[in-house]
Amino acid sequence: MTTTLEKPTTVPARPTTPRRRTASRRRSTPLTIAMLAALAYFLLPLFWLLVASTKNTQDLFNSFGLWFSRAPRLFANIRATFTQDDGVFVHWLLNTAVYAVASAVGAALLAAAAGYGFAKFRFRGDRAAFNLVLGAIMVPATALAIPTYLLFAKVGLVNTPWAIILPSLVNPFGLYLMRVYAADAVPDSLLEAARIDGAGEARIFLRIALRLLAPGLVTVLLFTLVATWNNYFLPLIMLNDPSLYPITVGLSSWAAQAQNGGAGAGSDMLPLVVTGSLISIVPLVVAFLLLQRYWQSGLATGSVKQ
Repeated sequence: MTTTLEKPTTVPARPTTPRRRTASRRRSTPLTIAMLAALAYFLLPLFWLLVASTKNTQDLFNSFGLWFSRAPRLFANIRATFTQDDGVFVHWLLNTAVYAVASAVGAALLAAAAGYGFAKFRFRGDRAAFNLVLGAIMVPATALAIPTYLLFAKVGLVNTPWAIILPSLVNPFGLYLMRVYAADAVPDSLLEAARIDGAGEARIFLRIALRLLAPGLVTVLLFTLVATWNNYFLPLIMLNDPSLYPITVGLSSWAAQAQNGGAGAGSDMLPLVVTGSLISIVPLVVAFLLLQRYWQSGLATGSVKQ
């Protein structure tokens, strides 16, 4: 029986010319237009605020709103803002920083502890309690301002810094976010290993879980920081001492003086209100820039499944 050896068939080589990857080069015109529209929606008010901060009262009404005047006076407006009323703007800025930082740190820690507890422990009524948290997210903060004022008035906390800090510590959305994040970011096997080694629950949370929850912690901290920094209605009804005002209420009082002043000396307050508004957003921008890499790198690390 003879066997015939067949010659191996040679596969023709593919052409060396690279194929055009049209899929990667496709651009959607409607999506590009929508992106540009969203970009303009967010940046135009900031650009207007920067431009308006370089003008005096006359230029605010007589010049084009989206371009600088012929004689910009940004630094003069900044100097006038910080020196108006014996430097009360600096005091408002410090008050706002204290309220926002204390509220953000406290709310982030409380949300992390509660979210970790809901995610990793089972107890009677846990689902009902978490559903109550979800329902609290739907309640607007302004609807709770008057009841909060009545409660704080009973215990004598009205017109104190605690009237701003304590309500800001309760963040239902932050608790929900931390619960979802803790469910995946903290492995159950790691917790069991720590318990076997004799670590207590408080030590496990502070030494292990809290480090793994750092990206979510920074997220809640930033959200609460922005919300407290821009809060207006709660300080308006809680505080009647101008020395305790945050920036929002303080600038509102300056704006009221400008409106009541008409064409007289009160109208000179308008450039100060605009310039103060520009200065008030600078700390928030700095906070986002400083925490951005920890936030993004932590979220990317937590998204890798072990």
